[in-house]
Amino acid sequence: MKKYLHLLFCLLSLTAFSQNIRYEGVIKDTLGAPLEMANIMAINKDTKAMDAYAITNDAGKFQMSLKANANYTIKASYIGYSAYEAELKTGTTNISKTINLHEGIDLQGVQIVKEMPVTIKGDTIVYNADSFKNGTEKKLGDVLKKLPGVEVNADGEIEVEGKKVQKVMVEGKDFFDGDTKIATKNIPADALDKIQVLRNYNEVSNLKGLENNEENVALNIKLKEGKKNFWFGEMLAGIGVGHKEDRHIVNPKLFYYNPKYSINVIGNLNNIGELPLTMQDYFKFSGGFKNMMRKGGTSFNVTSNDLSILGLRNNRAKEIDTQFGAANFSYNPTKAWTLSGFGIFSASKTDLETNSRTVRTDNLPDGTTATVTEDRQDLTRQKTNLGLFKLSSSYVPSDKVHFDYDAFIKVSDQKETNSVYSSLLDDIYTNKKQKPFSISQNLNYYYTLNAKNVFAFEMQHLYQEEDPFYNANLQLQPFQLPGYVVGQNRNDLTQNRLVKTNKLDAKFDYYYMLTPKSNINVTVGNTFSNQHFNSHIFQILDNGNTNDLNDPQNNNDVDYTFNDVFLGLHYKFITGKFTFNPGFSLHSYTMNNEQLQSEFKNNFVRVLPDFYALYQIKKSETLTYNFSLTNNFTDINKLAEGYVFSNYNSLFSGNRTLENSLSQVHSLRYFKYNMFNFENIFANITYTKQTDGVKSKALFDGVNQVSSSVNMQSAFADESFTANANYGRSFLRYYKASIGGNFNWSKNNNIRVFQNGVEEIQTTDSYTQNYNVKFSTNFKKLPNLELGYGFTKNDFYSDTFFVDSPSVTLEYFFLDAFSLTSDYTFYHNRNKANTIDNEYDFLNASLSYQKKDSKWEYKLAATNLLNTTSLNDSSFNQLGGSSSFSQYLVQPRYIIFSLKYNL
Repeated sequence: MKKYLHLLFCLLSLTAFSQNIRYEGVIKDTLGAPLEMANIMAINKDTKAMDAYAITNDAGKFQMSLKANANYTIKASYIGYSAYEAELKTGTTNISKTINLHEGIDLQGVQIVKEMPVTIKGDTIVYNADSFKNGTEKKLGDVLKKLPGVEVNADGEIEVEGKKVQKVMVEGKDFFDGDTKIATKNIPADALDKIQVLRNYNEVSNLKGLENNEENVALNIKLKEGKKNFWFGEMLAGIGVGHKEDRHIVNPKLFYYNPKYSINVIGNLNNIGELPLTMQDYFKFSGGFKNMMRKGGTSFNVTSNDLSILGLRNNRAKEIDTQFGAANFSYNPTKAWTLSGFGIFSASKTDLETNSRTVRTDNLPDGTTATVTEDRQDLTRQKTNLGLFKLSSSYVPSDKVHFDYDAFIKVSDQKETNSVYSSLLDDIYTNKKQKPFSISQNLNYYYTLNAKNVFAFEMQHLYQEEDPFYNANLQLQPFQLPGYVVGQNRNDLTQNRLVKTNKLDAKFDYYYMLTPKSNINVTVGNTFSNQHFNSHIFQILDNGNTNDLNDPQNNNDVDYTFNDVFLGLHYKFITGKFTFNPGFSLHSYTMNNEQLQSEFKNNFVRVLPDFYALYQIKKSETLTYNFSLTNNFTDINKLAEGYVFSNYNSLFSGNRTLENSLSQVHSLRYFKYNMFNFENIFANITYTKQTDGVKSKALFDGVNQVSSSVNMQSAFADESFTANANYGRSFLRYYKASIGGNFNWSKNNNIRVFQNGVEEIQTTDSYTQNYNVKFSTNFKKLPNLELGYGFTKNDFYSDTFFVDSPSVTLEYFFLDAFSLTSDYTFYHNRNKANTIDNEYDFLNASLSYQKKDSKWEYKLAATNLLNTTSLNDSSFNQLGGSSSFSQYLVQPRYIIFSLKYNL
């Protein structure tokens, strides 16, 4: 296999280099100074196509590969300078040239900048979409994958230079704010004109330059002229055959944009496994709300009572039936006022079948070891209805005033039934239900008094209700609970919970500009949270009667109040190529929880420093260091002392006396984007140390566990170290390659309690390594390949797992109407203990037909052509040090014929 790949790479390289010569040189101004970021392109006079383009580096150098014995028009431009144009006839030898540009703007120069495949202006990178298309692209995500420095992962998330894109806009208007997947999967590729990458993004112009926005990245999509002031989109319907039953998909998409308002409508009805919105997407969907307390020094996160329903994904499903609808709008009543929002609804029915093996090796107090192995088969059925709604208002009457209000609502109705066979616990049946509701509101006001004084007020409020219902029916009695009736044929336990949260964050910032390159920031803020937790356990007897387990140990009725008042001071200044922003915050904390007819209070004061430094090596090369000291607080879920069922074999009891943990985080990030040879490099290392961590204290009885939370002694700190790096390069215009990897080490401490009452601190280390290499072509009239190889090593406490995953993707647009795409991935899973060694692969393919200028497209698509039945995964649980290897049954082969009409 390796020999064939090497031969293919050599042939591609020889084809490119044997017919090309190198055209290089320097672009300068009339005084001889080099011009960085100048644009130069070569237009083939015979084909009228642009054969090559380049952007100069900091020394004004450029380099292009041109065809030998060809006639070209060379065009060069630079903002503020007159355009350069000259004729060039190539031979068989390399050419070197110095080009001088004269000051003065003309229309011709502006046009050259517009035609360039890639241009850079300040913090904005502009990609000309058509320059990177080969004819097979259908959606925005297909185009983004071909852009230098841009990646789209399997979940549809966009990364630019290693940073996740936080917002996607179309014509400057938000597109389903808070999720990039909807944009990558739905915006038509043929509507794209320019793709603008907005680095150091801050949507509030009042704060531009005052805050550190180097990690903020947004995308703005510019549409082609024919897509403005007109409805555009597509109507798709398809039918097909699969295993045992027919398959279908209906997928309409409508878009309308003009300067005053925009409307986007998306629908999807299918049973072929397409999930426009997964449960992971739902729970992480932020609605675009930012973490306004990120510099506050306090971490108080409201945890979710989601019953682990969200842990199931579409690529691990045996069967999925989905209904999805979404609408997004933006409207400008006046030039200064913008109204926008969206509504999303998703309903799905999912069947899952999983086979797994979990192994835990215990080091016993007497020096011996004991191994517990459980084999399980899970049959799961889910039914979910998810809703997301947002309404936003933004009023910016001048460059001095900015006022925002947002309301974001999340509702859902989720049900899950599960049938489990355990080699240790026999037959188990569980039932889960929940209808969580939350509304988040955001109010922001920014005011620039003058060039030296800027004021900012930000406030966020969260109201959340969660009502998880859990029922477990077991053959064997799992736990000894006060009031439990023993001797029943089946052990039928049910728990109701209700958790209510009110959380308010507010802060006021004052920025004073000492000099044009330095400012002082004073912050006054407050975080206030009030939560109520109620739970009750009862037993259904064999005769159908209810046995209420009324003992206080089985129930919770808890109120918890948290308050943090803080004062922050930061000083930001720029000296040469360095930017520094040291600071600290002074906090006064008050906590009070009421349960079991008593109160527990805790008050204290703490100073928390932070530090930020940026070294601007060059315009597109930076080194950034961040340090923070953070107080981490748990919410009510770990304070409630009555028993809570985490699972049928897991019982948890909280600890009302828990204190905060203290974490220090150091991160160092390097970034370089070189337009001279189209390479991008980023690397990041992060070290975290957490003392007094809130950790688990667990008693294991086979696979059953009873646990509680404690503050770990300071001598036993949790630590983690993460490193990731990536090198990517586009060369000769037709090739893109990258190599990257990441490494994660973590050390976690928990307390094990043995049957004889002995307690022991258990330290577990885990190492995870991922490496990948990719090489792809992007020809206009030839077949295109993407070759990839991934390697994963998970070194857990009890075992080590390895995964090899080579892949190949084919794209070919031919006869001006046919588009062929196919992707193949092979997986080899194995472990160090030699108990697991299996292989599986997936092959998908599609062939579409659409004549030029025709509105109709005909497509034949096949999913899982090899009819692979399952995929595998490994995981590690730091509590108990157990490792699991799971096999998930997946959807069988589908063949779909679809018809699409483009509006």
